[in-house]
Order: sequence, then C-alpha cells, then structure tokens
Amino acid sequence: MTSTGIRLDAPAPGWAIDADVVVVGSGVAGLTAALRCTAAGLATVVVTKARLDDGSTRWAQGGIAAALGEGDTPEQHLDDTLVAGAGLCDQDAVRLLVTEGPDAVRRLIATGAHFDTDDSGAISLTREGGHHRRRIAHAGGDATGAEISRALVEAVRTRAVRTIENALVLDLLKDKDGRTAGITLHVMGEGQHDGVGAVRAPAVVLATGGMGQVFSATTNPSVSTGDGVALALRAGAEISDLEFVQFHPTVLFLGADSEGQQPLVSEAVRGEGAHLVDAAGTRFMLGQHELAELAPRDIVAKAITRQMQAQGTEHMYLDARHFGAAMWEQRFPTILAACRSHGIDPVTEPIPVAPAAHYASGGIRTDRHGRTTVPGLYACGEVACTGVHGANRLASNSLLEGLVFAENIAADIAAGASTPVQDKVVDSALPAGAHGEPVPLLDPAARIQIQRIMTEGAGVLRSADSLAEAAGRLEAIRADEHKAAVPGVEAWETTNLLLVSRVLVAAAAAREETRGCHWREDRPDRDDASWQRHLVVRITPERSLDIRPTASATFPPTVAATPLEP
Repeated sequence: MTSTGIRLDAPAPGWAIDADVVVVGSGVAGLTAALRCTAAGLATVVVTKARLDDGSTRWAQGGIAAALGEGDTPEQHLDDTLVAGAGLCDQDAVRLLVTEGPDAVRRLIATGAHFDTDDSGAISLTREGGHHRRRIAHAGGDATGAEISRALVEAVRTRAVRTIENALVLDLLKDKDGRTAGITLHVMGEGQHDGVGAVRAPAVVLATGGMGQVFSATTNPSVSTGDGVALALRAGAEISDLEFVQFHPTVLFLGADSEGQQPLVSEAVRGEGAHLVDAAGTRFMLGQHELAELAPRDIVAKAITRQMQAQGTEHMYLDARHFGAAMWEQRFPTILAACRSHGIDPVTEPIPVAPAAHYASGGIRTDRHGRTTVPGLYACGEVACTGVHGANRLASNSLLEGLVFAENIAADIAAGASTPVQDKVVDSALPAGAHGEPVPLLDPAARIQIQRIMTEGAGVLRSADSLAEAAGRLEAIRADEHKAAVPGVEAWETTNLLLVSRVLVAAAAAREETRGCHWREDRPDRDDASWQRHLVVRITPERSLDIRPTASATFPPTVAATPLEP
C-alpha cells in the first residue's frame, strides 16, 4: 500500500464527528452496509451526496437476479454470469454472489421490501439478457430500485442511523501508519453541519455508485461523477477494469444533441417479448445470438451500433406494441410514463433507442470481504471491482452484488472492531497521508469538454487512434490547471471526472483486444493468450498512472498484496 500525497484543494475541516464506521453512499450497497453495521452495535454514519433516497438504486428498473425459482440453482446462475463476463470473472467471487444471493434477497424482504407476486403469492420472476432462466425479481412492475430504496431508507430512519445528506466526499483521512482514519467532506446548504468537515472513523465504506457522467449521454443521475474512484486513487488504492463500461443497448433516444441523464428502457421489456427492429420493422438480432434480443448487453449494444452504422441512422427501435395497453400500464408504468412524456406512445408505436453509458463493471479493487488495498477502506456496489462482473455485467446482478458484498463488509468490520475510535483516528484538521500540494481544481466549464471527449474517443466504439486523441485532449485540459478554479462542488466534481477519465482511457488503450463491453475496432478479436487478465491502475505521487496486468483472471490478494507482473 502506498500513499500518493495527493488531495483536492479544499479548506481545512471546520467541524468533526466521530464514529466506528462511515458509509459514503445511500444506494442498496451503502444502506445495507450501514444497517448491518448498526445491528452489530457499531456507531455508524451515512454520508450521501444528495438526499437519502436519491442514489442510483432508485433508478434501477429491471430487478434483482437470484436463483429463487423452481428448478433454478446457484450453479446455473454462476454459469450465466461467467458467460457474460467473457473470461474475466473471478469464479470464487461469483460463486459467493450466487450462493449467498437468495438468502440476501430474503433478508431484504424481511427488511421491508415488497416484490411483485403471482396469484399463488410466490415472487414473480422474469428474464433478462444473458439469463437462461426466469430469475429476476421485480417490484412495482418496473420500479424495483425505487421500492428497494424506499424499504432501506425507511429502515435506516426507523433505526435512527445518523445521516449527513447533501454532502460531497472529498478525501480519505489516514493515521500515522497509513491506515484509514475517516473522510473529509463538504456539506452543501444549511444544516447541523455546513461547509468542509470530517467524519473520523477507523473504517470507511465507499458505496458512491457509478461514473456515468464522464460521458455525454448516460442513464446515471447527475451525482454519478466518479467521486469514490477518484478519492481511492488519491488515497493510493488500486483500481481495476475501468475500461469495461457497459453501454445499455436500449436507452430512449432523445436526439443526437441530447446530453446528461437519459431515460432507460429496461431490459425486462425485451425479457417479456419486445423485438429490436430497424425502421423497416426487420428484426436484426435473429441469427446473431442464440438468445436473440436477450443476448448479453455487449452483444446487443454492438449489434444496434452496427445496424446504425450500416444504415446511416442515429437509432434503432424497440417494438412492444403487441403487449397492449393493459400490460404496458401494469408491468411497465414507469417506462410508459417516461416515453409518453417525450411524445412517444409505446402502445401504438415503436420506441426509438440507442446505446448510452450505463454501468461501470470496474472500480476500486476489493477482495470478497470488500477490503481494498488501503487498510480500513472498503468498497461495495458499482464503485467497487469485486471480480464478479468480469468484462461485462450480467443483467440485474448489480443490486445482488450490492446486497451480498455489503453484508460481508459489515461482518468483517464487526469482527475487527475492538479498539475505541479515539485511539485510531487523527486530528481531522490534519489529514495525514494527504499532505503535499493539493490538486489544482478545474473550471466547471471543462465538464462538458471532458464528456464530449470521452463519448467521441472512448464510447461504444474505440480504437488506438480515438483513444490516443482522447488522451491527448484530456492531458491538454490537465495542463491548463494553472487556471485553477476556486474550491466548490462543481470544481471538485469536474476534477474527479478528469482523473477517472484519464484512467479509463489509459486502460482502454492498454487492452489491445475486444472483450465484453470493451470494443476495439482496430483489435476486433478476443485474445485470451495475452489478455485474459485484469489491468490494475495506481496513481503515483507525480500524478502519472501506473498500469500493470495481473497474472490471471483471478485477482491477487488486497491485504499484503502479491507483486503484480512487471
């Protein structure tokens, strides 16, 4: 474990509170970890960037995958996950996910989440891309994430877990031995705490969600600016698999110039029998994969992109007119309302769709207990790279991963929680391990530049030339940092976006093959001999990137890590 000596330019903390655990993020992973830590008797604080119920989880439409149906088994779920992961899943991590998954879902139900049921009272299960069985549990038709978020938020409030809302995490605090000692954060607006402060704790759980805002068009909310990954890099943690960004195949097309968060058309719509067609009504997925429209997401996204290129169009169509009005209203009310709000009626016309950035399969490298390469720092959910997803996440495995690994993190923290807080933390006004010159902050106006650079050079289609151009343009933005912005939320977010974008582009350029959701036009074939391994990235004190491959598809340990290949 190394310390970079890098931190964001920010005022010194003006206030501090103590805890046993601080959880950053309020999605399924963060709130599950917080509830389990609280149940273990640990003083827990939840920090969230917006309101408690504004995390990415509430946007999840499709559902949560687990072997809950008759005839289904964890082994079958494992097989489907490994196929989707294109040779880069850590099999032990996947086995943990699918084995512990069903009981984790049952505990979520016991917490108060209500899933849709059939006439017999059993949980209704549907199919999504890459699954050979119906194993997706859903709620409110297509509002699964909203229901899970509701249940967990209610449980957190019922149990009086301490929360700090509207707070952007800045940097990690460390003690003199380099262990985690808490975080610095900035609270936006008036409240009990305001401005920059600190939460001092010997265990920090990052559950900050995704980084979709590095691209112009994404399904991610505006808060998904890669803050957790950027913090971890500055703290000296290892990042892996950031090149594997999943572009959801069916995002409502709002126009070529549309930017920011775009409405998702859930894969569950295809799971119920919707067809992908071109303007002439021709189904183009037939014959391309045994599962046709339900092929893994990378295959469907590539097929749509190829059709768009071949026909010179900006989108394809998803045709579900045969569902009828009643099914649309009962099964997919959220999607129906979103489409109609944009002037499209799925009951009577096909839906224009195109791929958009959706999910980061990579992130902060962890082991199966959620431990990172920085002692005391944990990560779970989309911000983490557990090895479960490999090169391409299987549909609806993300909510399950958040549940399972959050519970494992809480158990690990509880097992090691024996020293009082005061004996483990440093003075919050002196962020040890984060000394040195602070990172100059970017003008927030650079955010749109970064997003457009990433979409053009590192989007669905990539090549050595496009990535080299993207890297050069990003470096030019970094070189312009002498025009530093004053500290503030938008400047911190934009600075985080630049760091995450640099890592993503560098990893994508280094991986000279096509695998999963990483599609290199100049390297169209999968190359297991050279690339059935992960790329691990660290940032050096000089702010350059150190990129090294692992020896195999299995990650080395995070604690007392074995050396990577030179």
